[in-house]
Amino acid sequence: MDEEEYNDKYKHLRILKSVQEYLKSDENEHTAVYPIRVPDELLYQTLKSKGAKNVDSLIHYMFKLGLSVWSEKQYNAVFGSQQSLEAFIELVKKQDREDE
Repeated sequence: MDEEEYNDKYKHLRILKSVQEYLKSDENEHTAVYPIRVPDELLYQTLKSKGAKNVDSLIHYMFKLGLSVWSEKQYNAVFGSQQSLEAFIELVKKQDREDE
């Protein structure tokens, strides 16, 4: 594996780890980015029937679902299998030990 491929996989590993931590944690611990785009009727009807807090919860839920699907696709594209991921993690650990 050349250095460019290693750096690319390492970058993706950090992103996937961050997504995994985000999905497991309290939503108030992370950065909020606004605005987002949602269908007007979805927003209006949910707001009308359930209130503003439920709109926020619904949008966050949809975001988390999308993030889960996206991260799974990234994992498959970059690593492809659990064995490949574990082998790369071992390579990262070895590299870290050599850098010390």
